[in-house]
Amino acid sequence: MTGLGYSVGCFQDLVIFGSGFVCDDSNGKSRQDQGASRMRWALIGCLSLLSFVSLDSRGDELAPAIIANLTVQQSSLPLETLRAIFAMRQRTLPDGQAVHVFVLPDDNPIHEAFSKKILGVYPHQLRLAWDRAVFSGTGQAPNEVDDETEMLEAVASTPGSVGYIKQTSLTDQVRVLDIE
Repeated sequence: MTGLGYSVGCFQDLVIFGSGFVCDDSNGKSRQDQGASRMRWALIGCLSLLSFVSLDSRGDELAPAIIANLTVQQSSLPLETLRAIFAMRQRTLPDGQAVHVFVLPDDNPIHEAFSKKILGVYPHQLRLAWDRAVFSGTGQAPNEVDDETEMLEAVASTPGSVGYIKQTSLTDQVRVLDIE
């Protein structure tokens, strides 16, 4: 036998070529091995699966946590209440305490993840709601901070405040709010 290949017991010689596998049978005829096609599809499937896993791991890296000042008595809030607070439609917490909302800039990846994954809206939709309330004189926009460090400082130092950061950035300076 010439080229790359090997012989397995009484089976045919298997020769590897650039385009796939070719089996030489005893009559000297060549045929395309269907196993090569299956192997290609299996490889494509594995690579696709790995790309999804890597996308999911990045999503987990940006998974937002809702944080509150330690003076906030609630340990959890209903999703609708959270949406109303961050849309600036609700100005108090369920116990009557005034709420101060802190957000990151619209183009911040954590803000995007928070808006989409937690609130179920796009960042520009939140901005439109805030702008409409401000320009109509019926409400105000939340307090915008530059980054997570500033978010932690602002929420930790402002009684009744809420905000969000990456779960990996949590500290004991703030309380984590669960979503009901």
